[in-house]
Amino acid sequence: MQDTRLDRILTESGSRIETWFQNPWRRLVAIVIMLLGGFFLGNIVTTTAGQSTQYDGVIALVFVAMVESVSWIAYRGKAFVARSLWLESVNMLKIGFIYALFLEAFKLGS
Repeated sequence: MQDTRLDRILTESGSRIETWFQNPWRRLVAIVIMLLGGFFLGNIVTTTAGQSTQYDGVIALVFVAMVESVSWIAYRGKAFVARSLWLESVNMLKIGFIYALFLEAFKLGS
C-alpha cells in the first residue's frame, strides 16, 4: 500500500482507538454494549423474519452458518492467547444474538 496521507491518518486513528481500549473498563463497556447489541439484533431478526414464513429455512441456515463461522474463528486458537477487541466484540454480538433466540423460543413454547 502506498504511504499516502489518508493511509497515515487511518493507521494513526486505528492505533489511537486500540490504545484507548487498552483500559480494562473501556474494553468491558465495549464488550457489554456488543452483547446488548446482539440481543437487540436477535429480537429484531425474530420479529421481522417471522412475518413471511416463505424463507424460514433459508434464514435459519444463514444464521447457523454465521454463528458457526464466528465460533470457529473465535475459538480455533489456543485458550490463553489474548484475543483482539474486534474478535471479542463479534463473539459477544453472537452470544447476545443466540441468547435472544433462546428467549424467543421460550416465549413461543409457553
